[in-house]
Amino acid sequence: MKWWILGGVLLVTTSVGLAPAAPAPWARRLEERAGPVGPPPQRVTTLEPSVPNVVLVVSDSFDGRLTFHPGNQTVSLPFINFMKKHGTLFLNAYTNSPICCPSRAAMWSGLFTHLTESWNNFKGLNQNYTTWMELLEKSGYHTQKFGKLDYTSGHHSISNRVEAWTRDVDFLLRQEGRPVVNLIPDKLKTRIMEEDWQNIDKATNWLRKEAIKFTQPFVLYLGLNLPHPYPSPYTGENFGSSTFQTSPYWLEKVFYKAIKIPKWSPLSEMHPVDYYSSYTKNCTGQFTKKEIRDIKAFYYAMCAETDAMLGEILLTLYQLNILQKTIVIFTSDHGELAMDHRQFYKMSMYEASSHVPLLMMGPSIRANLYVPDIVSLVDIYPTLLDIAGIPLHQNLSGYSLIPLSSEAFSNDSQSTRPRPPWILSEFHGCNVNASTYMLRIDKWKYIAYADGASSPPQLFDLSSDPDELTNIATMFPEITHSLDQKLRSIINYPLVSASVHQYNKKQFISWKNSLGQNYTKVIANLRWHQDWLKEPMKYESAINQWLKTNTNL
Repeated sequence: MKWWILGGVLLVTTSVGLAPAAPAPWARRLEERAGPVGPPPQRVTTLEPSVPNVVLVVSDSFDGRLTFHPGNQTVSLPFINFMKKHGTLFLNAYTNSPICCPSRAAMWSGLFTHLTESWNNFKGLNQNYTTWMELLEKSGYHTQKFGKLDYTSGHHSISNRVEAWTRDVDFLLRQEGRPVVNLIPDKLKTRIMEEDWQNIDKATNWLRKEAIKFTQPFVLYLGLNLPHPYPSPYTGENFGSSTFQTSPYWLEKVFYKAIKIPKWSPLSEMHPVDYYSSYTKNCTGQFTKKEIRDIKAFYYAMCAETDAMLGEILLTLYQLNILQKTIVIFTSDHGELAMDHRQFYKMSMYEASSHVPLLMMGPSIRANLYVPDIVSLVDIYPTLLDIAGIPLHQNLSGYSLIPLSSEAFSNDSQSTRPRPPWILSEFHGCNVNASTYMLRIDKWKYIAYADGASSPPQLFDLSSDPDELTNIATMFPEITHSLDQKLRSIINYPLVSASVHQYNKKQFISWKNSLGQNYTKVIANLRWHQDWLKEPMKYESAINQWLKTNTNL
């Protein structure tokens, strides 16, 4: 196999001829920004486990289903398609918590959320936690990080924290920003998310000026903000991240007529937790089909811009003649509902929110391989250790992906840990009024809430109901019971839920006491201030009642 640039298109020669990876206009523009192309690299060779460089690109809020279905039926993603053709695609990859910080904490630690106690966007890993990157650095890898990390504690707004702590108070907290779209009128503008592009520039410059000189392998982490929605035009603590923004350039990559309008259940028939989420996300009102289709179109356009950023990294690696000895991994912390199930944002176990992209290509990684095994982000940690030849810790929640994608790198310690046929995802943050647990196994998705009794579970057969429109938990009680028992054998979720409740109360009381007489003024001006200011005594009373209620462990 040989890699070539021909007529502005990245090509690969195989036994069946030339296979284009990207439309010529895209690759040509990106190529011009990246600089002149050198001579074609030599024939790709299989490298030893300790030799490959690693580049991990992690986006934010990328719906993993776009990597395989509907994929190019809806939006042009040439560089993701290139990775599919010349690498391995994991068809059933999931986040371990559908929100930024807890998800990334799982990815960087290799441990489930309840083990790291990363309960919300403020509570992640400790600053001095030993991650996979530190272990690779100790083993001799050069390491570099650019862009969004967001896996340690201490970030995000006061409003975000208080919403998570008080999510089971007996009132609804309205998020102010109704999801909207915003079109940048400049038809030639391609760099919409400037911060991401600046980090792309930093990463490519580092590859050109630093990494190319290394005699030892390197690990490059690149965190992107896109395709996460932008903040709405509010200031301070009152903004809601609900603006889908792009330019005509990226909208041209979207096949507007192919966009499917999702089916919604009537509000009266929604699961109570779903209703709470829709309400706090300001989605219980009326939306026209055009509004919904526009939100999806703009979101897909943001995904196209993300794909171009990935392409910039791939092209730079190619031009430096190191693509053929670098393992590239692309994934995301979670997905984006984009109006599926009458919601935007994430914080849900529905496919649009919990299903993430996961692609891997490089030396000894099988090409054009679609892996149906169910995997999750905790698998990133042991995978990177496996690539580096570092012995795996036996207490990790994840399992190396290398045995599924390559025979060359499997190591002895990993072979003794057979991969289970299930994955676990859990959520304990804001916009959802009960701790949520998802078990994905075979065709089934089982979702349990809180203590397993106060809120009804959900069961979906993804083989016959991929849009998750029909909860069949009561129709198949034996399967529901069996899956609940399996979930309880993995995690004592009623106990975890009670621990989160107590943590939330403790944190809220500490925060309230720190404010003293300013408490009422501060809390009345957080994101739900419109409701609080109308009936302050009602909300004060609800919080006081909540604080008095014991949570049994």
